[in-house]
Amino acid sequence: MRWRTVIAWAALLVGCDGAADPVDAGGGDAGPPDAGMPDLRFVAVTFNTGTTEGLSHDGAPDDGYGSAEAVVSDTWYGDGLAWLPAVDATRAWFAEVDPDVVAFQEIFHPPECVDIPVEHHDGWYCERWREGDPTVAQTILPMGFQVACHLDKPDKCVAVHERFGRFRGCDADLCLDGLDGARVPDCGSGSRVGRGVIELADGGTLTLVSVHGTSGVSAEEQACRVAQVEQIFVDLDGAPAADGALNLVMGDFNTDPARFASSDPSAARLLDFAGEDDPFHFVTEVGRRAAPTYADLFNIDHVISDRLRGPCWAAGVTEGRPPVLSDAVYFDHVPIVCELSGDRP
Repeated sequence: MRWRTVIAWAALLVGCDGAADPVDAGGGDAGPPDAGMPDLRFVAVTFNTGTTEGLSHDGAPDDGYGSAEAVVSDTWYGDGLAWLPAVDATRAWFAEVDPDVVAFQEIFHPPECVDIPVEHHDGWYCERWREGDPTVAQTILPMGFQVACHLDKPDKCVAVHERFGRFRGCDADLCLDGLDGARVPDCGSGSRVGRGVIELADGGTLTLVSVHGTSGVSAEEQACRVAQVEQIFVDLDGAPAADGALNLVMGDFNTDPARFASSDPSAARLLDFAGEDDPFHFVTEVGRRAAPTYADLFNIDHVISDRLRGPCWAAGVTEGRPPVLSDAVYFDHVPIVCELSGDRP
């Protein structure tokens, strides 16, 4: 989310302070509501690894990443994860968390290095990368992960560890355009919603839906997100996303489903599908009392499921969980980690 969008959302939030909380749920249920020991347990992470010019890059600490670097990031790297200290810190963080399933948004795709002037390579991922090398997503994850990306969107990818499963129809370690998806007309290029089926290592399947909603507060931008919510739960390239299988939805929705339900139709539409009496529910916390995980104001990064539940935490926000990068101002999102469990279908 761009910083000017944050400011616009903050203005809307001030105007909605008296509104009733439409939902206060998620975050912390130890297991599914039915009795019995769940037979599926794993760790899932959603992380928008991007940055933005709007942060206090010239303030403390003196970390080598200032406003000049922020301009380079925005101009040449699409604000995706590309600054080497952040790449290295993210790799170390993932090694410690050791997840099974990951959803990325705004991660730099290194083949773009061929179009970036060499004077902007030093200190960035392009300094190390040569054609044929792993992508950023592959580099920051431990060994053993398979990566599949959205249709025409190599900056949005999901990954699964081989001990947990593999993506159906993806025979390589990296499958660009490996997820089902479809572009929403007049809402940018490529697919912002991707779906893949994980064939679990010990039997069964998990349908994984990866989301990066359109950012912005205009009526047109909100309408794009409404269409993307429809793709998640109703129809994605001619097939329903929720087909009775075990489903996991993760990503950056670019709206706060509780705080903006009265001002953003996409937030309200999301609540039509994910609530206590709906087939789907928020695993992450939602509601005005939920600890903000974005810009100290909002909760826009979420995990949703039909049958999976479990506690979640946010790096740098949840007590006792340090940030990914503690000595630099770079990320504008924090990763959300959920320890999921549920009965196999």
